Amino acid sequence: MVSVITVSAQNSVLEIGDAAPDFEAMTAEGEKWSSSNNIGESIFVVYFYPAAMTGGCTAQACSFRDNRSQLLDLGAEVVGISGDEVNNLRVFKHTNNLNFPLLSDPEGSIARSFGVPVRDGGMITREVDGEEVELRRTVTTSRWTFIIGRDGTVLYKDTEVDAEGDSEAVIAAIRQLTQN
Repeated sequence: MVSVITVSAQNSVLEIGDAAPDFEAMTAEGEKWSSSNNIGESIFVVYFYPAAMTGGCTAQACSFRDNRSQLLDLGAEVVGISGDEVNNLRVFKHTNNLNFPLLSDPEGSIARSFGVPVRDGGMITREVDGEEVELRRTVTTSRWTFIIGRDGTVLYKDTEVDAEGDSEAVIAAIRQLTQN
């Protein structure tokens, strides 16, 4: 299946207060996900990660999974984006019981629209359910996290993300942002 990516934004680094770009991509389930159908309903956490099924990315994703109820209580939804192919995301989501959307950005166009650095992809092999699985990605993004308000503007940006502590940092930031 071919990934659908539509992005409308400049290739510049987003700053707090900027409007988040509109984008569409394929989910781990092979369905089209559109920011315009989701952002505005909730506060949105958009996090970019380098590669599915790697140590830091798994720790980060599992932390968002484990803290999802706290995020929902704060009115926030999460979406993770990487250069992984849809099948990689399906494996990653299933293996780790992830409970939020993962989006495939195989050309890095969504990452670039947020200003996230993109470099060449790669391939890793992992054992999943007793079988060797090759996971390929055409690009690798840096690990950056954004919080987008209901009005579509960037409220928070972290370019030096601690993978394991990202969800806690996001929860603290949302609490602070919603107290004002």
